[in-house]
Amino acid sequence: MTDTPKTASLSRRKFLRTGAIGGTAVAATALSAPAVLAQAPIVMKMQTSWPASDIWMDMAREYTARVEAMAGGRLTIDLLPAGAVVGAFQVMDAVHDGVIDAAHTVPVYWYGKSKAASFFGTGPVFGGSASTMLAWFYQGGGAELYRELTQDVLGLNVIGLMGMPMPAQPFGWFKSEVNTVADLQGFKYRTVGLAADLLQSMGMSVAQLPGGEIVPAMERGVIDAFEFNNPSSDRRFGAQDVAKNYYLSSYHQASESFEFLFNRDFMEDLPEDLQAILRHGVEASATSNLALAMKEYSKDLSELQSDAGVTVHRTSKEILAGQLEAWDTLIADLETDPFNKKVMDSQRAWSEQVAYYELMNAPDLGLAFEHYFPGKLKL
Repeated sequence: MTDTPKTASLSRRKFLRTGAIGGTAVAATALSAPAVLAQAPIVMKMQTSWPASDIWMDMAREYTARVEAMAGGRLTIDLLPAGAVVGAFQVMDAVHDGVIDAAHTVPVYWYGKSKAASFFGTGPVFGGSASTMLAWFYQGGGAELYRELTQDVLGLNVIGLMGMPMPAQPFGWFKSEVNTVADLQGFKYRTVGLAADLLQSMGMSVAQLPGGEIVPAMERGVIDAFEFNNPSSDRRFGAQDVAKNYYLSSYHQASESFEFLFNRDFMEDLPEDLQAILRHGVEASATSNLALAMKEYSKDLSELQSDAGVTVHRTSKEILAGQLEAWDTLIADLETDPFNKKVMDSQRAWSEQVAYYELMNAPDLGLAFEHYFPGKLKL
């Protein structure tokens, strides 16, 4: 009989419990078993939600390289791009079912299960950055609320951790200039999660698509404007070939982080030191990922301008103000759900305390930049 993916996964975990991690059955026969079996590494199958060529695959590789180095040969990771096993939006279900052991993704991709997923990356902006909200996850109660949502409310057999705090996402790519809320009316626009509800309320018609489907959708006329995440990803999939006006700065997705998902059975069957390596590897990769992002996003933004004829704009204050007003309406609707309200109350309290400190303490970096590079920063 051929094993189904789920039974094969369960059989593999049984082996991990009783074999590779030193179960008593193996211990009793260790002297007679070939040495190579005792030393065989555990292999973790991890799929991302990103195309193989995307910079986020490079960032996932930074995680796997650090984990494998710390594991000293006892754990290896089979890293796969979107579509290798399941689609980009299906990795949560695949991890829950044990079809894959882990995933590198973002919470908004399983927004269809619960709108609360969006609070853990693409929720309302109460004044804090992605770094502020990553700190909320680890120090402000966010991790327990995430566990409650995934395990208690939705019954998912997963453990999730947050990684790199992403720079605020650009408003995106348009074929013509957009300077007012009125200019947005009727655009067929790609975004995901609560941002879809937000921008639809501002007059856009919204489609939720994975990154790899965006440019083909533009070419077919399914959409006529879009955002994904950053200049490097956008450049790699050819955004500059289908639009030339690129708007930076937005409140639609300003506090997102990577999500690392692990099948709970797989994770808890590992020795404690390997569990710690998987967990703390997320923190290590956050540093390396952010450094890579700063280098590559800025380089690609410059080259989009110089090599591809892209005009870079800052989103107008009118549109930003319109986004905040739209968030106000959306928040009021979301708060009718008790769990949603509990999460947002926690985030508001954190932002009021922490973002106040951050904003009061931060020097005017724009003033310093203008001092040394006069006329370059157009605000």
